Amino acid sequence: MSDIETKIICPLGMSACSEIVGGKIHKCAWLVRMKGQDAAGDDHDEDNCAMSWQPILITEVAGQVRGTNASIQSMRNIQDARQKEAIQALEKHSG
Repeated sequence: MSDIETKIICPLGMSACSEIVGGKIHKCAWLVRMKGQDAAGDDHDEDNCAMSWQPILITEVAGQVRGTNASIQSMRNIQDARQKEAIQALEKHSG
C-alpha cells in the first residue's frame, strides 16, 4: 500500500489556498500563518488552513490548562498548610 499516493483535498472545494487570478491574489480567508515554537523547541513559520490548525491548537491549550491546574493545586496546598498553621497559632495564644 505504500505506493498509493495520498492527496489532501479541500472540503470547501478550493483547488488552491491562494492563487493569482486577473493580476490579483485570491486567498482563502481560512489560510492562517502560524509562527512559534512547538513543545520540542523547534521553530515553525507555516501557512495552513485554520481548520487543520485546530487539533494542534486544542492540544496546546489542553497542555497549558494542565500546567495551570497543577500550579493552582500547588498554591492551594501551600495556602491550606499556612491557614492551618495560622489557626493553630491563634488557638495557642487564645487558649
